[in-house]
Amino acid sequence: MSDVRKGEVTMKGNPVELAGPHLKAGDHAPDFECVGEGLSIVNLAGTAGKPRLFSVVPSLDTPVCSIQTKRFSNELAALGDKVAAYTVSLDLPFAMKRFCGAEGVSNLANLSDVRNHSFGKHYGVLITSLPIPLLCRALFVVDAHGVLTYVEYVPEIASEPNYDAALAALKAAAHA
Repeated sequence: MSDVRKGEVTMKGNPVELAGPHLKAGDHAPDFECVGEGLSIVNLAGTAGKPRLFSVVPSLDTPVCSIQTKRFSNELAALGDKVAAYTVSLDLPFAMKRFCGAEGVSNLANLSDVRNHSFGKHYGVLITSLPIPLLCRALFVVDAHGVLTYVEYVPEIASEPNYDAALAALKAAAHA
């Protein structure tokens, strides 16, 4: 495995280890292979064509992840089809679909990184120091050309991300 980063992110105050690089705005978005709708394999090229938000959460079945996903779903309605948005987690695709159906989340597609953890490893969000692998809370905005325009690794996993900054970056990329 590539780089291991320690102490950059905490979970309820305890430092965790993250696998992969620390990405920043201006970097090219790494490729990945996640499982999408109908158990299809989705990669970066499969999401191309418009600016994208990747909202990364540890599990949709936790309070902060639920808040984050529902907030983005509501906020993204105003942007319509100018952008694409995805929730990325290690939840199984079936659980993600159930959650979104029950909570009325319709403006984000689900990407499960459970198959090979490639999103987690390539985007530097895979937590390797817990009894089970999880993804840390993070946001990535990728423009239509595949360049990261906004990156946030939320320092405390139990905290919410900076919605306004991510949405501003997504709106700017949509109007570029």
